[in-house]
Amino acid sequence: MRILAFTDIHGAYSKVIEILSREAPFDAIIIGGDLTTHGTPDEAEQAVKGFNRFDKPLLVVAGNMDPPPVEERLGRLGVDINAKGRLLDNVGFFGISGSPVTPMHTPYEISEEEIKKRANAGWRDVEPAAWKIFVPHAPPRDTKLDKIFLGKHVGSSAVREFVEQHQPDVVVCGHIHEARGIDSIGKTQMVNCGPAGRGHYAVIEVGEGINVTLRG
Repeated sequence: MRILAFTDIHGAYSKVIEILSREAPFDAIIIGGDLTTHGTPDEAEQAVKGFNRFDKPLLVVAGNMDPPPVEERLGRLGVDINAKGRLLDNVGFFGISGSPVTPMHTPYEISEEEIKKRANAGWRDVEPAAWKIFVPHAPPRDTKLDKIFLGKHVGSSAVREFVEQHQPDVVVCGHIHEARGIDSIGKTQMVNCGPAGRGHYAVIEVGEGINVTLRG
């Protein structure tokens, strides 16, 4: 299975469609949050319709810049994996929308306790899968993937705790634009895809093992 993963699109839908066209064939698309910037449900729906032209499974969480009504629409469209799992063949996908509370008071922020609750709910849905891909918008704390320009780590402690405990095969995250990269915790490969509007994304290939690479 070949999966393309994007985060922090912030309205750059044509850029994502350009990449999807160039990278075909593939088997699934992950959107790891911040599809919009203070966007509307209608805007999100139009974006989903654009991605659906490739006729591949779409697995989406909302980011902290996607107001909660956007997530509600994603749920009605059947593409969200917030606090729930979805199985494609032998691969299970689950995620967490929003981010931990920030000083910026962005539209979709939740407590670390809520993050933990949603992660565990999704894990229960995918536990039978041979491979598990976890999609929290916010990166795990104290990694290469959550460090802002000032040097401070601002990721989620609950995401880190969950990864340490359950060891999903892959974590796909974003949120911290400047922390694009790859890291690991135990056997878990983790990728912050970087902002899609700048042409950044990741490719996840699942076969006898899992390979994660950054592109763009």
